[in-house]
Amino acid sequence: MTKLEIARTISEGLGLTQLQTKQIIQNILDSIVSTLVEEGRVELRNFGVFAVRWRKARNGRNPRTGEKIIVPKRCTVTFKPGLVMEERVAEEGRRHESTR
Repeated sequence: MTKLEIARTISEGLGLTQLQTKQIIQNILDSIVSTLVEEGRVELRNFGVFAVRWRKARNGRNPRTGEKIIVPKRCTVTFKPGLVMEERVAEEGRRHESTR
């Protein structure tokens, strides 16, 4: 699902224009990114937690040449789904699996 499809679904449900809805969605995403940069964590109850984590430097290998390289430490964003999301997705997965 794309941002446009999300905006379309929400705008139909709320009676807003797609442009207004896209702006609201973009503001939410910008706010999440800004908070991650400033505070390193965003918790959306019953949805999940976004967190900034540092990965340690490690030894690696160039797959083309086989040359050993050092992969530098880097910053990444992780997501841990909330309990409500996990339960609902698992339930839908079981339902989908039983129809196969």
